[in-house]
Amino acid sequence: MWKFIQDELLGMNWLERLLGRGLLAANVDIDSRIGGTLHFFLYDVIKIMLLLCFLIFIISYIQSFFPPERSRRILGRFNGITARIVSALLGTVTPFCSCSSIPLFIGFTRAGLPLGVTFSFLISSPMVDLGSVVLLTSIFGWKVAIAYVVLGLIVAVAGGTLIEKLRLDNQVENIIGADTLHDTEQSSLTIRARCVYAWEQVLSTAEKVYPYVLCGVAIGSLIHNWIPEEVVIRTLGGTNPLGVIVATVVGIPMYADIFGTIPIAEALLGKGALLGVVLSFMMAVTTLSLPSLVMLRRVVKPKLLWIFIGICTFGIILVGHLFNLLQNILLTP
Repeated sequence: MWKFIQDELLGMNWLERLLGRGLLAANVDIDSRIGGTLHFFLYDVIKIMLLLCFLIFIISYIQSFFPPERSRRILGRFNGITARIVSALLGTVTPFCSCSSIPLFIGFTRAGLPLGVTFSFLISSPMVDLGSVVLLTSIFGWKVAIAYVVLGLIVAVAGGTLIEKLRLDNQVENIIGADTLHDTEQSSLTIRARCVYAWEQVLSTAEKVYPYVLCGVAIGSLIHNWIPEEVVIRTLGGTNPLGVIVATVVGIPMYADIFGTIPIAEALLGKGALLGVVLSFMMAVTTLSLPSLVMLRRVVKPKLLWIFIGICTFGIILVGHLFNLLQNILLTP
């Protein structure tokens, strides 16, 4: 039953077979490079967008119970490591990309929450979300999905803890002014109103995300069908001890969310790249994108910004090496 759920419902293997038959009926040889590229592109775009819309609706419905002011009140009830854990968990039900998390981070900072708590949220929000569990399960299996989420939360909590211990409150820029967050009382919303809100979020997020999905799938299809397997293995496989570092450094300048990075990761893994390498790439892209760092620089001073980058980079590389060590266990059905 679980294999059916993973392969047919989450992985949508039925869609792959359906598209394959359709392309063959149109006299397209899906075993050729061009036909295989087209098959991979169509299958991944449709699959990811279908999952994306479904997941955004569910997550947005959940989000309707947690407007910014309520989230602040929840976080304000906790102290120490518990507050950072709750903050990291709260990040799992927030928008998908790192740039979307910055306004909430600003609001939490203005509300006077401890710096470590706000940074635990800032790290976990783009790196780990409810959608990543489902999407990672559909591609890599439930073991990888759970390990990714758990280790991502550990990085978020550990990073927030270290930043708080360094006492860097003086490294926050003066951001006093009108709050950019909209606080509406949502506790009395009807089910219909929450569904309308969730559908609006589906349309809005899908409009923002689809270019990155198209770009990610296009890159993934080229890797899958055009780059020789020996090149990927030599660069990102077990023969290169620096593969995790290379993937992390390459991922940082890019900007996408988890939906845009998964097709690339899927293609790299299929070509022989190590699991830790592809997941480090995903974490680097979603957590340390250049646009989000530029936005964050308006909120924090350079010293804190570089410490944040260093902590995240070190954590991602460490997690990548751990995944490499556990690859055989995690990828065993």
